[in-house]
Amino acid sequence: MAIDRYSFELARSPKQVEAYYQLRREIFCEEQGLFVVDDEDDIDRLAYPIIAVDHDAPASQSVVGVVRIYEAQPRLWYGGRLGVHPNYRRVGRIGKGLIQKAVTTANGWGCDRFLATVQLQNVRFFRRLHWETLNEIVVRDHPHHLMEADLDFYPPGNEERPPLAVSPLQMA
Repeated sequence: MAIDRYSFELARSPKQVEAYYQLRREIFCEEQGLFVVDDEDDIDRLAYPIIAVDHDAPASQSVVGVVRIYEAQPRLWYGGRLGVHPNYRRVGRIGKGLIQKAVTTANGWGCDRFLATVQLQNVRFFRRLHWETLNEIVVRDHPHHLMEADLDFYPPGNEERPPLAVSPLQMA
């Protein structure tokens, strides 16, 4: 049986975690200019990094998508920093797979509500994936929607909840 080309998984190894942060920097700092040096914040200490892996790509370029999830309050989870490498945005599976993995994982860990702050240009995409807008907001001078996932559409996953990952910057 052939392995699927793409997988969506928690970043576990130091190399995966470093690739996760590198892709975030490329998307949110270099491409979008939302942050100057890096986009790391205090939430990263609470967050679980999730990556999309292209098994056909060279190992150094195999992380092609990222998202983080974290429990802000008991049973209230957020997703954030969803990004897909520019070369994979037209694939049509990466963003959807990351969202599916993020919400089903949190749902399996006891989530009652799953929210995300979504950039305006991605709101329609999220609506097609069973999300609804709760509020229109501005984040870093850019329009966003605070959105909520319909958990009935995202059954609980069976991923075991590991200890929190540590940022490569915190390991230094």
